[in-house]
Amino acid sequence: MIRVILFLVSVAIIAAGFVWVADRPGDVAITWMGYRIEASLMVAALAVAALILIAILLWSVVRGILRSPEQVSLFFRHRRAMKGYLAISRGLIAVGAGDLRIARKAADEAARLSGGDPLTLLLSAQSAQMAGDRGGAERAFRAMAERDDTKLLGLRGLYIEAQRRDDAQAARLVAEQAAKAQPSLAWAGQAVLDYRCAAADWAGALSALDHMKGALEKADYRRKRAVLLTARALALEDIDRDAARALVLEAVKLAPDLVPAAALAGRRLAESGEHRKARKILEAAWTINPHPDIADAYANLRLGDSARERLARMQKLADKVRGQLEGAIAVARAALDAREFRIARAALAPYLSVPIRRVATVMAEIEETEHGDEGRVREWMGRAMRASGDPLWTADGVVSDRWLPVSPNGRLDGFEWKLPLAEIGVSRPVIEVAAPPAAELGEVSVPDLKTQPAPELQSKPEPLEKPARKSTKSAAKFAGKAAAKAKPVEPVIPLVHAPDDPGPDSGLDGDPVPEPSSPPARDAWQRIMQLFR
Repeated sequence: MIRVILFLVSVAIIAAGFVWVADRPGDVAITWMGYRIEASLMVAALAVAALILIAILLWSVVRGILRSPEQVSLFFRHRRAMKGYLAISRGLIAVGAGDLRIARKAADEAARLSGGDPLTLLLSAQSAQMAGDRGGAERAFRAMAERDDTKLLGLRGLYIEAQRRDDAQAARLVAEQAAKAQPSLAWAGQAVLDYRCAAADWAGALSALDHMKGALEKADYRRKRAVLLTARALALEDIDRDAARALVLEAVKLAPDLVPAAALAGRRLAESGEHRKARKILEAAWTINPHPDIADAYANLRLGDSARERLARMQKLADKVRGQLEGAIAVARAALDAREFRIARAALAPYLSVPIRRVATVMAEIEETEHGDEGRVREWMGRAMRASGDPLWTADGVVSDRWLPVSPNGRLDGFEWKLPLAEIGVSRPVIEVAAPPAAELGEVSVPDLKTQPAPELQSKPEPLEKPARKSTKSAAKFAGKAAAKAKPVEPVIPLVHAPDDPGPDSGLDGDPVPEPSSPPARDAWQRIMQLFR
C-alpha cells in the first residue's frame, strides 16, 4: 500500500513539473563555430535527456566489450565449481551409504575440480578412512590442519588417527594443540584433562579444567575441580600438609558430599586443633553420604579421648541419620572398644536377621571379647564368609581398598562406593516350565507358574505343599484350562553364574528339607471332608 502511494505521488510530481514548464514557454539558442541552434525549452530538455541515454548505452557496450574476457573466465570457473560441488555431494552421500567405489571416484573428481575446497579435503580423508588408507587420511587431515578455516577439523582427525594406531604421545600433542587454538573446544579439553590425570599431573589437570570451564555445566565443573583438588591434596599430604589442607578445604566447599575430601579435611583440621570446624564438615558430609571413612575420621577427632568419649561421639553422629547401617556399625565398633557389649548388640540387632559381612564380623568380635565362646565365634565367622559382600570402592570392574581419583580406564571420579559386581543382583526372567500334559498329572495338582525375578539366593525355600487328591477327570479338566490360558514363552537363562556358596542370607544354614517321594497319608476326617468337595 505504501509503495502504491509513493508511486502515485511521484507521478503527480512529474506531471506537475511538465505542466509548470509548459505554462512558462521559452527559447534556447546555442551559437558555436558559426552555427546557431534555436529550440524551445521543452525540445531542448528532451534532447539533453536523449543524449544522456545514448551516452549511457554506449558506455555499457564499451564496458561489456572490455570486461568480456573476465566474464568468460568467471563463467568457466563457476561451471567448474558447480561440477566440483556436485562431485563433493555425491562423494559425501556415498561415504554415508558406505559405497567405497563411488566415494573414491567422487573424491578424485572433486580434487581435480576443486582441489582447495575444505569439503574436498574432508571427502578425501573420509574416503581414505573407508578404504583403510590411514596414510592418505592423515595427509588430508594435515592439509586441513595447515589452513585457518579447517584447522580444528584437521586436528580432530589427526587425534582420531593417533588413537587408532595407539600413539598416545601423538594424540596428546594434537589435543594440546587443539586446546591451545580454542580453549573452549570440549573434546580437546577433555583429552588434555584425561592425559594429565593419567600422568598424575594434578596441577596441569586443574589448569586444563579451568580452560574448559565454559564448555561444562556448573555442577559438573565444581565436582571435577573438587576431585582434582582432593587428588592434589592427597599427593601433597606427606610433603606440605598446610597446602594439602588449603586444597582439601576448597574441595569440601565445592562438593560437600565428596567422602575422601571430607575425611581428609577432618583429619587435617583435627591435627591443627580446629576440632569444631572439623566436626562441622564431617557431620555435613555424613548427613549427605554416611560412610565408614567419615565415621573413622569423626571417631578420631581428639586423639586423647577415652573409648567411652569416642562412643558418645559416635552415638551423636549416628543420631544425625537414624536407621542407617553405617551408623550402627560405627556405634558397635566404638562400643566394642569401650567394652559396652550391650550397646554394641543393641546397635546391630536390627541387622542380624540378614547380616552383611561386616555385621557378622563385628558380632564375632563381640562374642570373642565378651564371652570367649569359640563356637559362637566360629558360627559368626562362618556366616561372615557366606554373607553378602560389603560396599567397596569400585570402578571399571576393579576393586580398590581406598579411593582413587582416576579409574583404571582413565575416567576422572570413576570410583564409586558400592557392592562389587552389583549388577549380578539385577532382576532377570528365569526359565518358565510349560504345563505338563493331562496324562502326566495323575492325582497331583499343577502349581501356577509365573515369571519371577531372578532370586539373589537369599530366600528360604518353602517345603512342598501337600497335593490334594483329585480324580483323573478333574485333573485333565484343570490341565486343559491351564493350557488354554498359558502363552508360549521363550525360555530365558540369565547369563550370571550363581556362586557355589549362597551365603547365610539364603536361609539354607539348616539341613535341607527332603522332598516327599509320595503324598502323605490323610486321616479319616480329611477323607470325609473330601467327599463334600
